[in-house]
Amino acid sequence: MKNKIRTKFRSKPSRRRQAGRLFIAAAFLLPWSGISQNLKPIEAYLRIDAQADDPLYTTYAAAMKRSQLYGDKAYKMDYYSDCKPVTYSSDQAGSMFCIWKVDEVVIRNIGEYFRKPVVLFSFPDMVILEYEPFRGIRVRETFFVYSSTIALVEMEVRNVDRVPHEVVAYPVLELGNDSLQIIRYDTLRDSYTLHRYETPYRLISSLKPEYGYPTRVRDLFASNRKNDSWGGYRGTMDDFYTLIKTDYYATNRSDELNHKLSGYVDFIAIQLKERLRSGEQINFRYIRGFQDQKEPVNSLQEEMEEVKKIYLKTYYEDDLILFSRIPKIRFNTKDEKLVYISAFNLVRGSMYPPSGQTTHNFYVFSRNPLWGWGHGHQVLHESLGMLAYVYLDPKSAEGSQRVYMEQQRSDGLIAYRHGPRGLQDYPHNNMSTTSAPFFNWINWEIYQVSKDKKFLEDAYNSGSKYINWIIENRDTDRDGTFEWGPYGLIENVRDWYNAVFQVSAERYLDVDKEDISDELECLDLTLMVIKEERSLAEMAKALGKPEEALQWLEKAEMTTQLVNERMWNDSTGFYYSVNRDDHGWYFMTRDLRRQEIIGFLALWAEAAPQEHAARLIESLTDTTKFWRRYGVPTLAADDPWYSPNVDYCCKWNGPVWLLWDYMVYEGLKNYGYDSLAHQLAGKMLDAVVTQLRKNHNFWESYSPDNEALNCPSNYIWDAIMAKVLIEEYIE
Repeated sequence: MKNKIRTKFRSKPSRRRQAGRLFIAAAFLLPWSGISQNLKPIEAYLRIDAQADDPLYTTYAAAMKRSQLYGDKAYKMDYYSDCKPVTYSSDQAGSMFCIWKVDEVVIRNIGEYFRKPVVLFSFPDMVILEYEPFRGIRVRETFFVYSSTIALVEMEVRNVDRVPHEVVAYPVLELGNDSLQIIRYDTLRDSYTLHRYETPYRLISSLKPEYGYPTRVRDLFASNRKNDSWGGYRGTMDDFYTLIKTDYYATNRSDELNHKLSGYVDFIAIQLKERLRSGEQINFRYIRGFQDQKEPVNSLQEEMEEVKKIYLKTYYEDDLILFSRIPKIRFNTKDEKLVYISAFNLVRGSMYPPSGQTTHNFYVFSRNPLWGWGHGHQVLHESLGMLAYVYLDPKSAEGSQRVYMEQQRSDGLIAYRHGPRGLQDYPHNNMSTTSAPFFNWINWEIYQVSKDKKFLEDAYNSGSKYINWIIENRDTDRDGTFEWGPYGLIENVRDWYNAVFQVSAERYLDVDKEDISDELECLDLTLMVIKEERSLAEMAKALGKPEEALQWLEKAEMTTQLVNERMWNDSTGFYYSVNRDDHGWYFMTRDLRRQEIIGFLALWAEAAPQEHAARLIESLTDTTKFWRRYGVPTLAADDPWYSPNVDYCCKWNGPVWLLWDYMVYEGLKNYGYDSLAHQLAGKMLDAVVTQLRKNHNFWESYSPDNEALNCPSNYIWDAIMAKVLIEEYIE
C-alpha cells in the first residue's frame, strides 16, 4: 500500500480534507527520496545504524556559513538514556524533547519505547534517527541546527499497524528554573515568546558579557501548524505526566493544556494530536529560536517562519557533499567507523565563518559546552586538529591556518591566540607570548592533502618568519637550545599541573614563582623547533628552493646534535630538560630527570640516534611507566607525582592527551616500530570508544587507567583520531 503523507496535524479532519490526502510511493527506509545518483555511494557509506551503546558523538552545531561567534547555540542529543525522552540540550539554555501519548497511553521515556532509537545518519549539524514509542507507531526524527539561533525537530510519524491509533505529541522546552518567563503566546504564529537569564558563569572559565555574550535572552518556541493546545508549568516531568495522563474516570477530565499567557515557569509545552489510520503518515516540526533581548523580536520571528518551510533534503545533500571528500575506509569494526565520522563531526562543528578582525574561517575549542577559555580563538596546539580536518574540507583547513598568517606581527610573531578579536599576545615581563610552535608542521601536513601550491608558498614565507622569531626570542642565551617565554605557564601548554616546570606539588597561581620553564633549556620546545625546521626544509624542497631546504635541514641537524649532547641521560636512557645556566640535571635542589611524554618527541622530531631510540622504546613499553591501558600518560606512572585521575582541566601529571600520543605514534613510525604504533593507536581508540559509549562525548584528556573523567568535554583536538585511522588504514 502506498504511504500517505500530510504536512500538518489536525485534531479531527473533515471528510473533504480526508478525501484530499496525498499518497506517495517513497519507502520509509532512507531520509528522502530522489537523492542524486552520484551521492548515493556516500549516503550508503555514512549510514551508521547506531544504537544507544555505540560509540557515537552526539553534539550538533549550525553549519559554518550560518553560525556566529556570540549568541550561538549548539546541542547535545541524548538518545541513549532510558530515563529521558530523546532530548536536545544546549549549555545553560535548557532542553527540548517530545513526549508521546498513543490511545491514552503516555510514553514518557526511551526506556518505555517499543523500539528504542537507532541513529541512521549523524552529521555536524543534523542527525536522523528512527524509533517506535508505541507498537505500530514509527517515528523518523530529524534534528537540524539551522543556525546559531534556530534549531528544529522534524517528525515523520507513520502508523504501520493494521488498526487506527490516536496519537498526541507534546513538544516541550524545559529550563528547570524560575528564570523562564512567558511573555506572550502568538496565536497567529503558533509560538510562545519567553525571556530568561543565561549565566556567563562556567566551572572551568567563565564567559565575558562585554565581548558580546548575551545574558538577558529571548526564546521563541513554535510548531509549523496550528497547535491544538499550549501551556506553561512549574514542576517536573512527573507532574506533567500526571497532568496529561489525567484520571480516566474523572468527570471534569480534559486533555487541554493551561493556555498560560504570562508568568514564570519551569517548562512550556505545545500539544499536537491526530488520528492515524493504518498506513497513514504525518509530518510536523517544532522549532526553538534564541536571541538577545536587545535584538528586534520580529527578525527572529520572520526567520522562524521561513524555517518552518525549508526543504531539509537540501541541507542533507549539503552534508553528503561535504563528506564526499573523506577517504572511504573499509573498517574492520563498526566502532572504528563511528569514531571516524564522529571525529570529523567534532572538528567541523567547531568552525565559524570569518568575522571581526579575520577574513578567514576559524575555530573554537568547543561549541557545546561553551566555556570562556575554549571560546577565545585559535591556538597552535589546538590547530593540530587541522591534520584531520583537511581531509574533510581542505580550503577551510587552509583558511584556519591563514588566520595566523593574516594577523602575524611584522617581526614574525605568531601570538598565543588569533581570531576575530585579533592578535592576543598576553605580554609578561615586557615580552609577548607565543604558543607551542607546530605551525610549519601543520602547514606541511595540510599541503600534502590539499596540494595547493599557493597555500604552501604563503605558509612557507610566514613560517620562515615565525621560526626566525622563535630563534631570536626563545634562545636568549644564544646557546642553540630553547627556553619558553616568561609567561611559560600558558606558552608551554602545561597549564600548571606538571612535574618539571611546576615548582611545588601543590598548585599555586603565581606565574613567576611556580613556572620555571623560562629558566630551563626546554626539551619540548627544542624538539618542536627541530620539527619546524625539518618541515620548512620539506616545504622549500616542494617549492623548488633546494638551497633553502638544505639550510633549514642543517639548522635542524645542528640543534639535534645539541639535544643529544645536553639532554640525553645515558644512565636512565631518556631525554630531559636541563638547567639553562649550567646545562645540568638540577634546578637548585630539584632533580629535573622526571620522565615525561616529551622525551618521546625525540622520535617525532627524528632527533634520536637509533641506539637512543631503542632505549626510549624500553621505557615506552614498560607497563609500570608509560604503556598503560588507554595510552601513553604525560608522566611516567612510577613518578611520585603521577595521577591517573582526570579531575579537572589542564593536568600534565598523568592524563592522556591524544594529540601528544599521536606525536608518539608518528615517532614510532618514523623509526620503523610500526607494530608498536599500531598497538598505541588501539589504546587511543579504546580510550575514545569507552567514553563515546558511556556519554557520547570527546574529552580534553583521558585517564590512562580508569574511565571516569571530569574535564572539558567535546574538545576539538580529539579530531586527530580521524587522522590516526587514516594512517592505520591508508598511509
